[in-house]
Amino acid sequence: MLLQTGQRTDIPAFYSQWFMNRIRQGYVLVRNPYYPKTVLKYKIDPEHVEILGFCTKNPHPMLPYLDELSLYHQFWFVTITSYGKDIEPNVPNKKQILEDFKILSKKLGKQCIVWRFDPIFISERYSISYQLHAFETIAKELCGYTQTVVISFIDLYDKVKRNFPEVREVNKEDRLFLGKEMIRIAHKYGMEVKTCAEGRELEVFGANCDGCTTKETLEKALHLTLDVPVSKTNGRKECSCLIAGDIGEYNTCMHFCRYCYANYSRERVLENYKKHDPDSPLLIGHVQKEDVIKEAQQPSWIRKHVQISLFEEL
Repeated sequence: MLLQTGQRTDIPAFYSQWFMNRIRQGYVLVRNPYYPKTVLKYKIDPEHVEILGFCTKNPHPMLPYLDELSLYHQFWFVTITSYGKDIEPNVPNKKQILEDFKILSKKLGKQCIVWRFDPIFISERYSISYQLHAFETIAKELCGYTQTVVISFIDLYDKVKRNFPEVREVNKEDRLFLGKEMIRIAHKYGMEVKTCAEGRELEVFGANCDGCTTKETLEKALHLTLDVPVSKTNGRKECSCLIAGDIGEYNTCMHFCRYCYANYSRERVLENYKKHDPDSPLLIGHVQKEDVIKEAQQPSWIRKHVQISLFEEL
C-alpha cells in the first residue's frame, strides 16, 4: 500500500524524528480527523507498506535518513513557490530547498520527485509577470532533476478566507494565460506540467490534467505494476489522486503559510505542537483510555508476477 505523509501537515519539515521512530517501531497510530476517539493503526514495514509518499516545503531534515528508508519505494512532492516571508513565514531559503531537491533527485531518481509550484494567486506584489519570471527561474534551476511540475490556482476554502482574507481567486483569463505560458516554459526545460484539481481547461495547451498521484504516475516512476483497491479516497470530486493511508494531522504545520487549507489558526497549531512527543505513536499527544484502536486494512498494491514454467505452457 501507499502510506501518505503530506496531505494534512509537513512531516519531513517538522516531524522527521517522530516519523523515523515510527519506522523503527514498525507501526503508527492516526486519529480520525472527524471522529477523534477512533484511532487507526498502520503497520510500517516493507511487507505492509510498499510506497512512502512525501509532500513537503522543506525536505532537509529527512535527508540523513534516506539510506534507512531505502527499503521502501518513495515518491516525493517538493513545493517551491515564488513567495517570500510575507506569505510563507517559516519556509526556509529557496536556494537551500533547491539544493535539497537536487540531492533527493540524485538519490531517488528524477522520476520519483516532483516540483510543485502552487497555489498560484495574483496580487500587486505577486503579479503575473513576477509569477512567470519566478517559475522560469526555478524551472531552469531544476532542469534535469525532475520530469514533472504540478501547478494549481488558489482555492478559497473557509480556512484560507479566515487566514488570508485579502486574497482573491484567479480569473479564467489569467488562469489560461498563466497556464499556457508555464506549460511553454516547462517544456523548454524538459518538464511536463500536471494540474492539481483544476479541471481540464489547460489540457488544450498541453497540460496533463489526469491527477498528481495516480496509479499510472506511480507505476511509471517506480517501475511497478499496481493493483490499487480504491481509485480515490480523499472525497474531493475535483481530484483524481490516490490519497490512501495519510498519517498526518490537521492544525500541526508550523510553516504558517497564509494560503494554508490545513490549519485553522496559528494559535491552534502552537497548542498542538506543544503536545507533540517524538516517542509517541501518535503525531500529537498520547493514546487515551477512551480511544478505540482499529487495525488498518493494508492490502498489497504491488502485483505479484507469477512465472509459468515451460512445461505448463506446453
